Amino acid sequence: MIPVPFRARRVALRTCHIDTPLGGVLLAASADGLAGLWFDAQRHHPDTTGWEPDPSHALLQDAAGQLQDYLAGRRTGFELPLDLSRGTPFQQAVWHALLAIPRGGTHSYGGLGLALGRPAAMRAVGAAVGRNPLSVIVPCHRVIGADGSLTGYAGGLERKRALLTLEGVALPPADRGPAARRVGNTPTARERTREVA
Repeated sequence: MIPVPFRARRVALRTCHIDTPLGGVLLAASADGLAGLWFDAQRHHPDTTGWEPDPSHALLQDAAGQLQDYLAGRRTGFELPLDLSRGTPFQQAVWHALLAIPRGGTHSYGGLGLALGRPAAMRAVGAAVGRNPLSVIVPCHRVIGADGSLTGYAGGLERKRALLTLEGVALPPADRGPAARRVGNTPTARERTREVA
């Protein structure tokens, strides 16, 4: 993956929508690379006004194929030019740091802040992770709580759990699914908050 540096100029994107085992996905490309991968109805889904549907776009077709292969376990990474220019400099730094988390690995929000030289910026890191425009490809699903628990994911915790399981991450029993959390299956207030977040 070759991220493209920040560009001040904003241009309309080309898009296509695909169905995946984890639900519908909107892909978007600029002239510089793949600029978006959002699950249907995920938080922070962009306003696509002015974007042009183009399902025959070569980069979008390549991205769709690589994503399908990844989700089917036939691929372990992505080889796509990326355009991460649609964020603040801090968001871009966080998104680039996410690219360094290997498949099968995880990182905490605090650890990412530390790696960026901003150890007290856990909330800002979390906000930037949540605004990641390239779900799965820029692996924000690999960011977990300091205690090893799953935390919010713009695409939903079930998708996060499925992606981490696909990548071979051993999840603690409390995060293997809602029914595994507590005897009697009654979530705590913290768990209910985490599911909503």
